[in-house]
Amino acid sequence: MDAITLLLERRSCAALQAPAPEGEALTVILQAALRVPDFQRLRPYHFILASGDGLDRLGALMARAAVATDRSPEEIERARRMPHRAPLVIVVVSRYRPSLIVSRFEQHLSAGCAVMAMQMAAVAQGFGGIWRSGWLMFDRGLHTALHLEQDDHIIGFLYLGTPTLAPSKPIPTVDVNNYVRWL
Repeated sequence: MDAITLLLERRSCAALQAPAPEGEALTVILQAALRVPDFQRLRPYHFILASGDGLDRLGALMARAAVATDRSPEEIERARRMPHRAPLVIVVVSRYRPSLIVSRFEQHLSAGCAVMAMQMAAVAQGFGGIWRSGWLMFDRGLHTALHLEQDDHIIGFLYLGTPTLAPSKPIPTVDVNNYVRWL
């Protein structure tokens, strides 16, 4: 798939199964993350990968966060199962690097670009993925359980695997003129 087609036909895929990217395919995905715009090469991100038993451990941490925030029993059980929606979950963390010229916001943007680059690298290799968010991204208890630093912030959960279904229909083309103005 050429790069323009990859970008213009990009879509999330939530129906994922094994196999997940591993070995060289996973290395390519992670290398793509390390090539995103990153002023001063601060590398303001960190990746926590979960597969196999790691999905159970991540689910347990998510369930514990749900209990600590007084979620309903249904939400607690849902949190426990969430990582099992794909065979590989990458928790993407924005890791602030003190800098006199690169703002915290710019560093968050770089970490967000890393998520997109990883998803595109996965799709380019025949895998599927979806960037998920939600309340757990902001839960400081989960941050602590994942041994994140005080200034770290979860940017999202990238679920990766092999699509179980082909996309049902093309996404309609959007008129770019509705989102653009020239000065």
